[in-house]
Amino acid sequence: MSRTTIHDIAKELNTSPSTVSKALNDHPSISAATKELIKTTAQNLNYRQNRLASSLRSGRTNIIGILIPSSDIGFFGAVVHGIEKIARSSGYNILLFQSNVTGEYEVEGVETLLQTSVDGIIASIAKDTPNLEHFIDVKKRKVPLVLFDRIKEELNAPSVVVDDYKGAFMATEHLIQQGYSRIAHISGPQHIKIFNDRLRGYVDALKMNNLPIDEDLIQYGRNSIESGKFSAERLLGRTKHVDAIFAVEDFTALGALQYLKQIGIRMPGQIGMIGFGNESFSPYVTPSLSTIDQQPARMGEEAFTLFLEAMAEKTNGAASPELNAEPKKIVLDPVLVVRESSVRTPQA
Repeated sequence: MSRTTIHDIAKELNTSPSTVSKALNDHPSISAATKELIKTTAQNLNYRQNRLASSLRSGRTNIIGILIPSSDIGFFGAVVHGIEKIARSSGYNILLFQSNVTGEYEVEGVETLLQTSVDGIIASIAKDTPNLEHFIDVKKRKVPLVLFDRIKEELNAPSVVVDDYKGAFMATEHLIQQGYSRIAHISGPQHIKIFNDRLRGYVDALKMNNLPIDEDLIQYGRNSIESGKFSAERLLGRTKHVDAIFAVEDFTALGALQYLKQIGIRMPGQIGMIGFGNESFSPYVTPSLSTIDQQPARMGEEAFTLFLEAMAEKTNGAASPELNAEPKKIVLDPVLVVRESSVRTPQA
């Protein structure tokens, strides 16, 4: 069976193929009534728009590439959900690639998305990215690039982040307000800005509350359940005087929590615990995990809005931002989520 074309629709309605094409693409010069008639006829004739031909004519594919470190981390899934929510309503589909937190796969992901001729890329940078050449190449090709969460300031790309410093300050101060005073921190790789910001927030919260900074209470991990277990073991082996732990993210907190339960530590009575990220499992572990919510769905929505702004600039002929230009940066407020693991009670 031959494929229905716009010529078939035009013949059926005794109009021109140009009018049919404009109506199917919602051109403002075509009346609403004519658009409705043409779209109904197209549907009756089982017409399917040729996306490739349409993209060649318009210079757009209406596909947005999304690059995330890992789909195993609920935070990134929630960001993608936020992107997709408004992308679909704006006529875009998404193409998702995960780097598995490695720079090698990240480079491959960027190349794959560019070869697919996506209209733009929204990305969170991998921990072990070797350099930024692949992202610089995206900008040189004048493909809109928006970063979220794990960003690199030197790329000068529009970005959406949560205030990691403020979130860490809030988490640490919450523990202090619960009466904990020997608060340990399991941090992450310090070449990644978000983890460095969280370490600074922890340190400054202690200082602001006149508590000493003890290097023995800081352990650097790799952001995983196993790293959380190992880090908690190291902390307690180094000093017995720990009464709370602020973990840099929830998977690390989960590992630490599992280790403490394994050795018979009561939480929050003997040691309080708070994480960062509000992962989907956090309310359901025992004790339920206090944490910092990063508003991931809103982060995704804001990231896509920045992409639309970049596309509008490109369509209007605005030059692609130079590397030394000041990009737009949206900073979201973190939200403290208090659960059982950090709340001291008379019975604890």
